[in-house]
Amino acid sequence: MNIVLHEPEIPENTGNIGRTCVATGSVLHLIKPLGFVIDDKHLKRAGLDYWPKLEYHIYEDYEDFCRKNPGAKVFFATTKAHQTYSEVKFGPDDFIMFGKESAGIPEEILVDNEETCIRIPMVGDIRSLNLGNSVAVILYEALRQNGFSELNPVGQLHRLTWKMI
Repeated sequence: MNIVLHEPEIPENTGNIGRTCVATGSVLHLIKPLGFVIDDKHLKRAGLDYWPKLEYHIYEDYEDFCRKNPGAKVFFATTKAHQTYSEVKFGPDDFIMFGKESAGIPEEILVDNEETCIRIPMVGDIRSLNLGNSVAVILYEALRQNGFSELNPVGQLHRLTWKMI
């Protein structure tokens, strides 16, 4: 899977998302401008020692992203979409784009891609979830739909072993 952050602003969120990408074998795509420098200490702290293991790409702008990923199937996460993330079918190589923390994905991009806009259901007048949480919710649904391929199916305990049922 591919996670795309359009103009992310908060380094801790991006570091957390990078860690999630490493844990799931996903690729992180960052579209400038970024609200931080890529070697920001807060980014690295949130990503722990996983950051060197992360596959990531940086793009100058949305047009650069589109040019370098022709034909990519992109889902656009927004609180305004008609369909929820659980109503779509994700492929193993799809891209899921998330907007910057303060404003989301620009509406010009959303209206051009209405059929692949998705949302996470929420109650009341809540504006949005934390960006890292939103990425995790949708990414794990996409991975579930694809059988969690390449993910470790059973965790090992540190001192003891599981009794096989």
